[in-house]
Amino acid sequence: MSRKKKDPIELFHSGQLVKVSAPMVRYSKLAFRTLVRKYNCDLCYTPMIVAADFVRSEKARDSEFTTNQGDCPLIVQFAANDARLLSDAARIVCPYANGIDINCGCPQRWAMADGYGACLINKPELVQDMVKQVRNQVENPRFSVSIKIRIHDDLARTVDLCRKAEATGVSWITVHGRTVEERHQPVHYEAIKIIKENMSIPVIANGDIRSLKEAEKVCHITGTDGVMVARGLLANPAMFAGYEETPLKCIWDWVDLALELGTPYMCFHQHLMYMMEKITSRQEKRVFNALSSTSAVLDYLMDHYGM
Repeated sequence: MSRKKKDPIELFHSGQLVKVSAPMVRYSKLAFRTLVRKYNCDLCYTPMIVAADFVRSEKARDSEFTTNQGDCPLIVQFAANDARLLSDAARIVCPYANGIDINCGCPQRWAMADGYGACLINKPELVQDMVKQVRNQVENPRFSVSIKIRIHDDLARTVDLCRKAEATGVSWITVHGRTVEERHQPVHYEAIKIIKENMSIPVIANGDIRSLKEAEKVCHITGTDGVMVARGLLANPAMFAGYEETPLKCIWDWVDLALELGTPYMCFHQHLMYMMEKITSRQEKRVFNALSSTSAVLDYLMDHYGM
């Protein structure tokens, strides 16, 4: 299965808002990526994969990374803190993906403790080294190398990090407009705007975008080239097509894709719980969330939303 002709770099030169599905642990797998692509998503990321495990273990590769011909353009996101291991991982996925992304934004304790994720925003030289090594090791010049970051309390440090990354050949930067400590506080869109003003490469805005209208508004405020969405797409995978809540067709599309691609029950059910959040009453949620088999879910959907 060779790669996938769509070039993500070209998306940013289209003049259109680039709509991106975020890397989400457990959730941004092949079936979900296929679903959001049906509803105007331009670019999808895999869940974050630990590069060291991916390189060392065939089992990890098989369980963490699945793709197919239609799954493009595709970015594989790695957690890494070693340039050599990251470039080895990039070489492995290169034939099957359009680029890799280095996670410099994950605030979870285990990631930070292992030297991955958001602690990398304080190590610009290491980030530069990783980008350089991937650029040297991957022969395809169109293969993208991007980073996803959080911001510092002192924004000058973030701008410095981004400039250093740009100088080393990063293709684009995704900015989650919160600091490492912030979880549900409002997103600092003004900070994203300042970063964008200091860059000549594309910048993607990330954080708390729940509808296409909001996405357009954020792009307008920040001047960014695209938006990346996580929870908004979990709740409504048709969001980028302009739907305010998940349409029934999208729910049935998910059922078809999940069954066709062999999605495990827990994941299949969890996605439906997110998608149906807004369109079900509390009583209905109690019943639906307690279902424990695919056939029970299918019966429930047929009874309530028969197609």
